[in-house]
Amino acid sequence: MESLHADPQATADGDDHQPRQVFSGHYVPVTPRAMSEPELVAHSETLFNELGLSDELVHDEQFLRLFSGDITVAREPMRPFGWATGYALSIYGTEYIQQCPFGTGNGYGDGRAISVFEGIFNGRRWEMQLKGGGPTPYCRGADGRAVLRSSVREFLAQELMHALGVPTSRSLTLVMSRSETVRRPWYSPNSRLLDPDILVDNPAAITTRVAPSFLRVGQLELFARRARSQAHPGALSELQMIAMHLIERNYRQEIDPSLDFADQVVELARLFRGRLTTLVAQWMRVGYCQGNFNSDNCAAGGFTLDYGPFGFCELFNPSFQPWTGGGKHFSFFNQPLAAEANFQMFWAALRPLLEGNMEALARLDQIRDGFATAMNQELEVMWASKLGLMTYDATLVNELLELLLLSKADYTILFRKLSDIPEQLSTLKESFYVPSTEELDVQWSNWLQRWRNQITRCGELHVASEAMKHMNPKYTWREWLIAPAYEQAAEGDTRLIKDLQAVFSNPYAEQSAEVEAFYDRMRPRSFFNAGGVSHYSCSS
Repeated sequence: MESLHADPQATADGDDHQPRQVFSGHYVPVTPRAMSEPELVAHSETLFNELGLSDELVHDEQFLRLFSGDITVAREPMRPFGWATGYALSIYGTEYIQQCPFGTGNGYGDGRAISVFEGIFNGRRWEMQLKGGGPTPYCRGADGRAVLRSSVREFLAQELMHALGVPTSRSLTLVMSRSETVRRPWYSPNSRLLDPDILVDNPAAITTRVAPSFLRVGQLELFARRARSQAHPGALSELQMIAMHLIERNYRQEIDPSLDFADQVVELARLFRGRLTTLVAQWMRVGYCQGNFNSDNCAAGGFTLDYGPFGFCELFNPSFQPWTGGGKHFSFFNQPLAAEANFQMFWAALRPLLEGNMEALARLDQIRDGFATAMNQELEVMWASKLGLMTYDATLVNELLELLLLSKADYTILFRKLSDIPEQLSTLKESFYVPSTEELDVQWSNWLQRWRNQITRCGELHVASEAMKHMNPKYTWREWLIAPAYEQAAEGDTRLIKDLQAVFSNPYAEQSAEVEAFYDRMRPRSFFNAGGVSHYSCSS
């Protein structure tokens, strides 16, 4: 709030909760809405430790009040209000304004996410944001709340992704209300329908998510649109300011502040390309599918941001897409293409900053033109690491993926079993959802032998095996094991959430026999095509 512009039409006290158009400024001061009868559901001990916070804080009344939306407990230098930001939306490079209630794009942004704090912990700057903190001017007429179901999913997913080594936003706390509920569409018990068929009352919840910043590609896109159209006299200046803010919050350690502004912008594009391509390769390594990878869900800092319609691939399928509203263009193996489309919008948003500087524009264009090559290089490194290979072998990888598809294999279990570098096919068959055929067995045996020979030529099997076990997790997200956690939490029982936190904190480790028997399992047949488990709407 000290380094960027507030919306000049905003209120001075943050009492700004009705949908309206926001024409300029980087943020709107807005007060969160305090949750009634808040109760702590979970907190991240890992993040508390990183930030240097005592676990005793979770028993502090004012701490609980702040992170359940009661900002009246804030003391200077904190403000008695938070901030929400606007952003634009594009899908595969096409600009959209239909989601804006005014049809202009000036009413689209953080509808229920309100940042309340930014500070330096152990030398690192973090922003804290209440998801479900109440309505903002961008709320489009909704209630501004999040439901416990989606909040539990986001909290646990961030814990798991961090432990998997995938760049991600984090969760500090998860709070629910003992008395406040919100109604959302959802699936009736045992539903096999594609879309929700009933309305369900859910406990209201707030997750405090944490990141160096919550700047999205869509934010730069919004300010670039305004600059190109000369929407107001300060439009280009606001684009420059948000670009520099992104550099300060997310890239300053890598970008020399003594460089000319144009050189910093070009370096920003290069670094973001590297982070984005690495991120998507890591998503595919662990089986993660973003589900709705628009520009507004793409963090400009190059980490996983929006845990709404996400899922993890169990039965291997390149077209896996858990979100009913997503479409195949956001499916598991199409994520590199979605990332390239988002980078295209990022590139286009930076171009007005370099207008007239032909040399800098040429370098920027070269970075954009190299995206597909950079993405493929990251994917090749990823597949080689999953298979314990020193160099990428396209034939081996493509044949394996075809075998996974034909054998209807569990993505996580099969790669973990491959990490033992088995000689025989029998152990791999334990990851198949259907019985194998004699023809498939021959293909598998042939592939196994060629793969083992490839590893042996480059080194020792036990060394490759150990390396693979750090690339291929033992434990993954299985929606049918997550659903009971949020269902029980709604009844006040958080033990399963804590159990999942413990398991997810060490996803590569061999854990107890009890944990293995319960969590290292293939999906039961009854959960295939089950509404709310195999697929779901974004009713959060």
